[in-house]
Amino acid sequence: MNETPVKQQNTGAYFGQAVASFAIALLAVAAGIYNMEADAWVRAFMGIAVLYLTTSAFTLAKVIRDRQEADQIVSRVDQARMEKIMTEYDPFHPKPPKA
Repeated sequence: MNETPVKQQNTGAYFGQAVASFAIALLAVAAGIYNMEADAWVRAFMGIAVLYLTTSAFTLAKVIRDRQEADQIVSRVDQARMEKIMTEYDPFHPKPPKA
């Protein structure tokens, strides 16, 4: 009845690919903004917008991960309570009701 979930680990290759993909995308956008035919203030605004979007994406990913971890903890506590109740219950020897 004890179903402990296996903690999933990402491989080193998967982590490396994710980091490389992020770095390439950020460098490509930076190069595009740098080579854009516009005034310096427009390029600066675009750069700030990209940095803001990047930090917002990291924050959103962290919030989603934290909420998922909290839900898993609550689920595990509820499951442990149910298992305790089920192990203590004996249908052949019912306890008298408490007064």
